[in-house]
Amino acid sequence: MKKVLLLFLLPLLLSAQADLKVVKDSKWLTDYEKALKVAKKESKNVLVFFTGSDWCPPCKMLKADLFDSTAFKEISEDYVLLYVDVPRNRDLLTPEQFAHNKEVMGKYNKKGVFPLLKIVNSQGNTLDEYSGYSMNGEVQDHLELLNKYK
Repeated sequence: MKKVLLLFLLPLLLSAQADLKVVKDSKWLTDYEKALKVAKKESKNVLVFFTGSDWCPPCKMLKADLFDSTAFKEISEDYVLLYVDVPRNRDLLTPEQFAHNKEVMGKYNKKGVFPLLKIVNSQGNTLDEYSGYSMNGEVQDHLELLNKYK
């Protein structure tokens, strides 16, 4: 029985770890204060992405449909990127990173909406946001939001 359960859980765990690659293989930061410092230094806004990497299907699809697109890669040059993950499997993050992410959620995502894109200026003030994703491949509204504040 344990082996069968492991077979069902393994793909879920692997997909969550694959989603964490968005941070390791890109310009996404995971520290809020550092993101604000970089934003001030480079005179950019911060794009905050709230995700539940191991449990949120729309978050995973948004990553694939938006963040892996050429259009996003071009627009992202105009932003400091901040990745705020709140997985259900706490083993995916250090306790310190999980606590940090919950703190950022308390400030910018009090309702716990996933996925959520939030545009914040270098002083930490919210400029705009876009929540949810219908998982239909349509990311034009997300791109319009990003183009508006670059």
